[in-house]
Amino acid sequence: MADRSRRRSDALRIARVLTEALPYIRKFRGKSFLVKYGGNAMGSRTLKSGFATDIALMKLVGINPVVVHGGGPMISDLLKRLGEESYFVNGLRVTDSKTMDAVEMVLGGLVNKEIVALINSHGGRAVGLSGKDGGLIQARKLEPTPDAGQPSGELVDLGFVGEVTRIDPRVVHVLAQDGFIPVVAPIGVGEDGTSYNINADLVAGRLAETLRAEKLIVLTDTEGLLDERGRLLPHPSLGKVRDLISRGGVTGGMLPKLQAVLEALQDGRVKSAHIVDGRVEHAVLIEVLTDRGVGTLIEAEPPPES
Repeated sequence: MADRSRRRSDALRIARVLTEALPYIRKFRGKSFLVKYGGNAMGSRTLKSGFATDIALMKLVGINPVVVHGGGPMISDLLKRLGEESYFVNGLRVTDSKTMDAVEMVLGGLVNKEIVALINSHGGRAVGLSGKDGGLIQARKLEPTPDAGQPSGELVDLGFVGEVTRIDPRVVHVLAQDGFIPVVAPIGVGEDGTSYNINADLVAGRLAETLRAEKLIVLTDTEGLLDERGRLLPHPSLGKVRDLISRGGVTGGMLPKLQAVLEALQDGRVKSAHIVDGRVEHAVLIEVLTDRGVGTLIEAEPPPES
């Protein structure tokens, strides 16, 4: 009797979850979601499985997910085995020629193919790309930048770190229309064929803009966007986010995430951005298909009335 009661309770809970998700599925069917995958969500077998299931399920219910992934810890591990140090400035990896080789090996090869295989094993049809494929990400060398961590603000040459100059989304559109899930490694190519390491958050933001994605979803290793006291900001305005950055309340890897979010939401090209706690199993689905959420939601400002 107890087992029968438990099964009924579990069935009722599942039914409530599906009922709660239905309006969101109707609302977002046919829309594109740009998902930036990285952080702790890439390190745990349980979290990786949950992420892959989320992405495959979104495609099955009619949403078009596009994944851009990082892989910083794996790059650092490879460099360490090769006897090379890792250096970061404003959350960006300083990239010499040896580091660029490691970036291409890890991001364009090992990590990208692992994510593709994982999504496919959970019922999706994923295809791996780098920014070189189909001229997807065209880039140029990032100019020397001031180090926000140094009082002097000394300019630092980041080497083969690039910035996006143009996105050509045709290969992404073709794959998505044919039922595939594009999985993109953030490597760009210059006009002379030079490869550039580009921060995955910034690539995700630019690609979301170009696709006019409904949502930009960024997985991170915190509850979401936190204020200076470490408190979660569940639904801050764009003005609040800009103010937090200007006061120096955002540092390290969160800085390029917010830069990507602000650019993507500019002029309403992307309607909303979610900074999601990737340490929570099925964080993506909980954030976008339920009433609860597990992070920070930042919405584009409505256009001014004429």
